[in-house]
Amino acid sequence: MTKTTARAQTRRPVGVRPPAGPVTAAPGTPVPAPQRSAALPADTAPVRVGVFLLSAQFPGQTHGEALDRTVRAAVEAEHAGLDSVWLAEHHFVPYGVCPNAATLAALLLGRTRRIGVGTAVSVLSTAHPVALGEQAALLHLTSGGRFTLGVGRGGPWIDLDVFGSGVDAFERGFPERLDLLLRWLRGSRVGADGPQFGFPEVAVVPRATEPPRRPDLGTWLGLGEQSGLLRFPRQRKDADADDAGGELTAAGRPVAGPPVVVACTSPGGVRLAAERGLPMLLGMHSGDDDKLQMLELYREAWRAAGRGEEQLRRVERQHVAAGVAQVDDRTATARDTLLRSMPGWFEYGLGAHRTVDGRERKMRDPHQYTELLCDLHAVGTPKQCADRLLATAERTGIRRFALLAEGSGDREATLHNIARLGSEVLPQLG
Repeated sequence: MTKTTARAQTRRPVGVRPPAGPVTAAPGTPVPAPQRSAALPADTAPVRVGVFLLSAQFPGQTHGEALDRTVRAAVEAEHAGLDSVWLAEHHFVPYGVCPNAATLAALLLGRTRRIGVGTAVSVLSTAHPVALGEQAALLHLTSGGRFTLGVGRGGPWIDLDVFGSGVDAFERGFPERLDLLLRWLRGSRVGADGPQFGFPEVAVVPRATEPPRRPDLGTWLGLGEQSGLLRFPRQRKDADADDAGGELTAAGRPVAGPPVVVACTSPGGVRLAAERGLPMLLGMHSGDDDKLQMLELYREAWRAAGRGEEQLRRVERQHVAAGVAQVDDRTATARDTLLRSMPGWFEYGLGAHRTVDGRERKMRDPHQYTELLCDLHAVGTPKQCADRLLATAERTGIRRFALLAEGSGDREATLHNIARLGSEVLPQLG
């Protein structure tokens, strides 16, 4: 009998631990497998694992090859039973060759049936908030609510000149852009009278606040479609009030429409997310200590805004931590795979960035940065990967992960890596 069948007989979903006595361990120390079920309170949300896809163009690859790897990886993530796929967008650099994450999300929502698809992130500094809101509403309504909109302010890149928004949109304009986007996603009629955007009130069409269309059971299961071997979902289920988007009304009810998360890389971004009641997306460079500092700042800003503790508990379940995952039979082999491929990609991809106004920029040493990522994240044997994810979850309370799985740069190796995440790491999280 397989592990999946055994779990199904217990009727306990992946990542949900049975009640047990307390366990103590040094901060950041992985909890031994026999004791993991006791490491978290019985009411803790499950650990949910997704893949983070940058559409990275590694040296020697074409743009088409990078994008094809992303599409195939997303489909494999659904087959592997993962919870979500997160898509990045970049302009004019081979670090990532997807220029519009929402457009690629539309394609992947059409290629899949169960898995959640989110942007990580759509850059508000170079996008009109109304246009992005229209896209998000469209994807929310037509996908059965599987779309999540992640937004961020991006960087001080030449993109700001090309798209005409200017450096002010990056340095001071993000709050206005975020507020206009949220009003569009929540409302039925919206106008604007701000420094960046001014227009008369117009109707919101389509309205994200309408209930998304849910597919019938046969469609959801893929019956009657030429989709190969049918595999039942392992993690994702229809969202309930706690597992939908983290954004809540003043009364503590989930906000209708697509979930929204905010990329937070600075104290100002953390405060902005907390004041708007939105969960955070934390970057790959953040270790557990960094996450704890940002979470504490978030809580302080949340309480200063007069929001309640029960609301905070529910929204904190929706924070997302980006990371890296490379699964292999030996830890040294997993690390070597990334150390052979990622430094060249970082140097080739990030080195192509141009600042909007010629300001000086400093780039991390690519090899040292790759070693840091290997140290911080799920790189090693399946057990080590599971222990690393559980250690972060147990120390920080973060339950959602978006893991970069394409670090090898090779399509088939990426698909194999995702398959092992599903078959060998996920079962150890429950």
